[in-house]
Amino acid sequence: MSEALNKAADGVDIAARFEHAVSVVKEAGRVAMDYYRRVDELVVECKDNPLDVVSIADKDVEAVIRRHIAEKFPDDGFLGEEMGIDRGTNECLWVIDPIDGTACFVNKMPTWVISVALMVGDEAVIGLIYEPNGDELFAACLGQGATVNGTPMKASPVDNVNAGVMGVGMSHRVGSGALVPFITDLLDREGMFIRNGSCALMMAYAASGRLIGYFEPHINPWDCMAGIVLMREAGGWCNGFLQAPDVLEKGAPILVAGPNVAAVLSEMTGVK
Repeated sequence: MSEALNKAADGVDIAARFEHAVSVVKEAGRVAMDYYRRVDELVVECKDNPLDVVSIADKDVEAVIRRHIAEKFPDDGFLGEEMGIDRGTNECLWVIDPIDGTACFVNKMPTWVISVALMVGDEAVIGLIYEPNGDELFAACLGQGATVNGTPMKASPVDNVNAGVMGVGMSHRVGSGALVPFITDLLDREGMFIRNGSCALMMAYAASGRLIGYFEPHINPWDCMAGIVLMREAGGWCNGFLQAPDVLEKGAPILVAGPNVAAVLSEMTGVK
């Protein structure tokens, strides 16, 4: 076990939790895919706007994840997009987005994932993002590196924002002015960007070097916590999301980037 992992663990068996969570997220993927194959039958509800949606699939997948983890680690707590926060009796908090990219899911597009992370105290130590359609599992544990389907992965080494594709995301919690100036600047620098409807998937792509980075002016912790672990363990850079005030309740901006474009993207976005 690495020194960083030892320090974060403080009596918590993180390795056992990582191994168990891998099996849980794959089982959750099987449940989600069953719903996806019969998506026309699902009842879909709107949250704050017509594209901020939730279905029975989201709720059932989160329940599956919570139940299987609680069976083995009953003292751990949970923070999920659909079921809120339930503090445990130890320092462990599982941060769950059962289906990140629900609007894509219900519209029969494959860009959705299951995102599960573990925090121990204030430190994010496990990150798992599973993309069931392509059967890709992006996985990382503090101090152990990051993998995709067991193969080591690294953040993009490019040194110019026009040398790769940048991921961006946006929610209606902030105005368009929080994102448009960055996109304009990126295009003026001959860069390219993509938005595929799942911030967790784009963060996984950034951690695996497929994207040069990912930026969203405001994001909730369940959307990005796993991606933060992945990016750090893949040798990339992440802003101080975890240090933002009341971040678990209020969220914050997120910026992750390959190590050689982190400084310029931080300057372009104003996110430190």
